[in-house]
Amino acid sequence: MILQFTIAALLIVMTIMVHAFMLDMVVKKVGLIETMFIRFFVRMRRALTLVCVVLAVYTAHIIQIWIWGLFFMLAGEFDTLEAALYFSTSAFTTLGMGDVVLSDEWRLMGSIEAANGFLLFGWSTAFIFEVMSQLYRKEAEVISDQSSGDRV
Repeated sequence: MILQFTIAALLIVMTIMVHAFMLDMVVKKVGLIETMFIRFFVRMRRALTLVCVVLAVYTAHIIQIWIWGLFFMLAGEFDTLEAALYFSTSAFTTLGMGDVVLSDEWRLMGSIEAANGFLLFGWSTAFIFEVMSQLYRKEAEVISDQSSGDRV
């Protein structure tokens, strides 16, 4: 059991690092993305910016699922990468289908992966909401500034 918790802690640190680096990259690039869309798609820039943000966050989750799936392959739990990724996706998303299961030796890892995924999906939701709030807040400020400028 100590071995499972130790390996799980390392996998959790890895997935949190992937998430933190991806979200940091998105924060640094969101202004650039929005500016790029302003030039070509003025009316749809916020929606297109949000699509890029969500796809980047989704990519982080895919990488995290692969990290867990590759661990399960290396641990000898599955014969194919597809089965490892299927189980990992099911566990990470907390869906837990149950048609593919871990051996008694590693079964605690499935629950830990689910807790890891649950936390990271919550973080993603908060992040996407904040990006969306910032985009719309910026738009409201521009409209407010324009309307107050009309009164002068």
